[in-house]
Amino acid sequence: MKLKIILSFVLLLSVISTSYAGFPVTRVAPTNATSIDMVDSNDTEDVTITSPAATAAKDKTTALLLWFFLGGFAAHRWYLGSPVGWNILFIITLGGLLVWAIIDLIDIITDKYPGL
Repeated sequence: MKLKIILSFVLLLSVISTSYAGFPVTRVAPTNATSIDMVDSNDTEDVTITSPAATAAKDKTTALLLWFFLGGFAAHRWYLGSPVGWNILFIITLGGLLVWAIIDLIDIITDKYPGL
């Protein structure tokens, strides 16, 4: 019994340790602009930089396919940009005992899901 527990623990540690990058990963913003506009210091207007991937509209068909095939892992929610905590709760509660999953399906079909 002890051997099984120890081997399970070793296996768990090996899986966890291989799931992270063994080298530092740096994020670099793409530079698409050829020039930079300087903002006057007297100007009170805020400048917001957003990623095109974050603001791009998501495809309804892709969301439906993710819901159908990988719905138990909240794949459609990750794809549509739901908060991480809610996605994890969705996975732990099995889609809110399928209630949240069905609500998500209806929202995706009717284009009312945030992120579509």
